[in-house]
Amino acid sequence: PLSSSIGTLKISNMNLVLLDHSNKSVWSTNVTRGNERSPVVAELLANGNFVMRNSNNNEASKFLWQSFDYPTDTLLPEMKLGYDLKTGLNRFLTSWRSSDDPSSGDYSYKLELRKFPEFYLFITGTQVHRSGPWNGVKFSGIPEDQKLSYMVYNFTQNSEEVAYTFLVTNNSIYSRLRLSTSGYLQRLTWTPSSDIWNLFWSSPVNLQCDMYRVCGPNAYCDVNTTPVCNCIQGFMPFNMQQWALRDGLGGCIRRTRLSCSGEGFTKMKNMKLPETTMAIVVDRSIGVKECEKRCLSDCNCTAFANADIRNGGT
Repeated sequence: PLSSSIGTLKISNMNLVLLDHSNKSVWSTNVTRGNERSPVVAELLANGNFVMRNSNNNEASKFLWQSFDYPTDTLLPEMKLGYDLKTGLNRFLTSWRSSDDPSSGDYSYKLELRKFPEFYLFITGTQVHRSGPWNGVKFSGIPEDQKLSYMVYNFTQNSEEVAYTFLVTNNSIYSRLRLSTSGYLQRLTWTPSSDIWNLFWSSPVNLQCDMYRVCGPNAYCDVNTTPVCNCIQGFMPFNMQQWALRDGLGGCIRRTRLSCSGEGFTKMKNMKLPETTMAIVVDRSIGVKECEKRCLSDCNCTAFANADIRNGGT
């Protein structure tokens, strides 16, 4: 918000206030306090969280304001990405305008609350990529390495919050997520032996198949085929002319009408689960066999999958 490199950050009227070169307020925490009479202090914690709190209370749950609730382009360990359902706050990433301009850029990375929540990459408000839902281990469309002994990933979904966070258990290793100026979510890690941030992975991985709805309904994308869009077994292109022109947005339709008796399922591996906007049921209390049985008995059910791949699921 500053129009020049001159500014002042101070505590005024029990709030953090940013003043410009002419001593005009351009930003404030605008926190409404009760009848507390203890002084307010601002403190930069060891984990990078800049907090405002009462001087006699350093409990995290009692912070009056914290920078971790307002991430810019970076997610640090212990920061949360997603919704605080008690306050309605949605913590999301926003890219910088350029590498040397930290003002808000065109890209944002936000959690969408659906029956099966997942993160979406937006460019000026338009969805261009999705993470896939959390499968108990990771987001199915994010290339996070699960074999790193020093990383712990967590996704919480309950009545109070729906949020992702991560921890680094080795104090000599530093890692962060960043939304780049060009719209890539990146895992960057710093080790004592290096003088740069090492890029571990970047998402979207492949611009042919990772982009949002590139192949349309009842189709899947495979970079090893030409065209990359393929119809699921038992389906054919909805528009043959568009399909021939390598435009898969129209998707595919059934070759024969669903009879709802004697039908079976085609197993598809290494798939990002579809969006759950239209999902009828997300039941975490049953196993995949029971899920298949229920799906077969319901004519409106056309596919099923494990919501949680832990304990041997796929």
